[in-house]
Amino acid sequence: MTNKFFDYINLHKGEEKGEKVLENIRANIAFKGANLWILACAIIIASVGLNVNSTAVIIGAMLISPLMGPIVGAGFALGTYNFLLLKIAIKNLIIATIVSLLVSAIYFYISPFKDVQSELLARTSPTIYDVLIAFFGGLVGVISITRVEKGNPIPGVAIATALMPPLCTAGYGLATFNLSYFFGAFYLYTINCFFICIATFFVIKYLKYPISSTLDTKKEKRIRDGISILILVMIIPSFYLAYTLYQEKKFTKTVEEFIDSEFTDRGYTVIYKKINYNSKPKKVELAFLDKKLTEENILMYNRLLQEKGLTEVNLTFKQDEKDIKSEILNELNRQDRLFAEKDIIINDLKKELAKYKVNQPSLVNEIQALFPTIKEVSIGKIERNLVDSTSRVDWLLIYKDSIKPYDDNKRIVNWLKARLQVDTVFVVNIYQPVEHTKE
Repeated sequence: MTNKFFDYINLHKGEEKGEKVLENIRANIAFKGANLWILACAIIIASVGLNVNSTAVIIGAMLISPLMGPIVGAGFALGTYNFLLLKIAIKNLIIATIVSLLVSAIYFYISPFKDVQSELLARTSPTIYDVLIAFFGGLVGVISITRVEKGNPIPGVAIATALMPPLCTAGYGLATFNLSYFFGAFYLYTINCFFICIATFFVIKYLKYPISSTLDTKKEKRIRDGISILILVMIIPSFYLAYTLYQEKKFTKTVEEFIDSEFTDRGYTVIYKKINYNSKPKKVELAFLDKKLTEENILMYNRLLQEKGLTEVNLTFKQDEKDIKSEILNELNRQDRLFAEKDIIINDLKKELAKYKVNQPSLVNEIQALFPTIKEVSIGKIERNLVDSTSRVDWLLIYKDSIKPYDDNKRIVNWLKARLQVDTVFVVNIYQPVEHTKE
C-alpha cells in the first residue's frame, strides 16, 4: 500500500535525462539577439496593457516573456553547485531587468496617458500571498522542465508568477518619479524571481541531480544559511504588507457596514462615497441626494464611527451643490471609460470569434446533393502555424463516405475552393470499410 502511494507522488517517473534538462536550461538563459528583442517587445505590450488597464493584453505579454529562463537557470545552478552557470544566469537576469526597466520607463515617459489604473496599483503592494504564488508557481515550472513530456503548465506558470507587470510598474514609477510605486513593484518582482529560484533549488535537490563541484561542509552550511537569511528578508516585509492589507479591508468593511446601517437602511440616498485609508487621519467622504446635515449631526456621526472602533477617522459630508455635481460628473465619466474599455474587449473577442465562425448554413445540403454517397459532414476553420512562425486560418472538411474512401477528395476540394472563394481547403475522409462476417 505504501509503495503504491509513493508511486503516485514519485517525481522520478517520467523524468528527463539530467544532461537534456541542463541543455534546455542553458539554451533559455542567454539574452542576446532574438531573446532580447522578444523581451523588449513583451515589455512594451505589458506596458500598453497596464496603461489601458487591459488584463488580456497583460496576460499575452506574460506568455511571450522569456524572463523565466535565467531565474530557473540560477536555481538549477545553485542546486547543483554549478557556480559558472550561476554567474551566467545572474548576469543575464540583471541585463534583462535593466533592459525591461529602461524600455518600460521610456514608454511611460513618452506616453500621454499617465493615469494610475487598477492593474498598475495591483503591483505596488506585494504580500505573503505573492510569495506563495511565486514559490508554488516555481515548483510547477521546474517540475515541468524536468519531465520528458513537458505538458502545458509552463504558460500557466508565466501567467501566475507575473514577472512582467511588476517590472513595467517599476518602470512607470521611474518615468513618473514615483519612488513608492517603483520600490513596491520592484520588491514584488524580486519576490517572484527569488522564490521561483528557491523552488527550483529545492526540486533539483530532491531529484538528486549530480553536483558540478564538491564543497566542504562549511561552504554548504554558508549557502544554506545565506538562503535562509534571504528567505526571511523577503518574507518579513510581505507579512507586514499582508497585515496592512488586512487592516485596510477590515476598515473598509466596518465603514461600509456603518454607512448601510446609519444611512442606506434609513432611506438616505448616498450618491457619492470615498474611503481613504492611507491618509492621516483616515478620511470618509459622503454626499446625499437630498439630505442636509447640521454641524451637530456631523459631530454625532463622527462619534458613532469612533464607537465602532474606528479612531482617527474624519467623516465629512459634501453638501455644496457645485461640489456634488462635479463629483457625479467625474463618476459618470469614469463609468463611461470603463464601459468603453469593456466594449473594446468585447469587439476584439467578436473579431476573433468571427475568424473561426462558419456562416454557410446551406453548405452541408449542397455537399450531400452533389456527393450523395457522403453521409456525415463536419465543417470548420483551423489555425495553421507555418514554418516562419506566422499563422493562417484555413477551412477544414471532415466527411464519411459510405462507398468510396478517397475517389471524390480532389473533386470536393476543387468545388469547395470555388464555392467558398478560398485558396486552401483541407479535406479528410474518415471512411472505414465494414467487415462482413461469413454466415
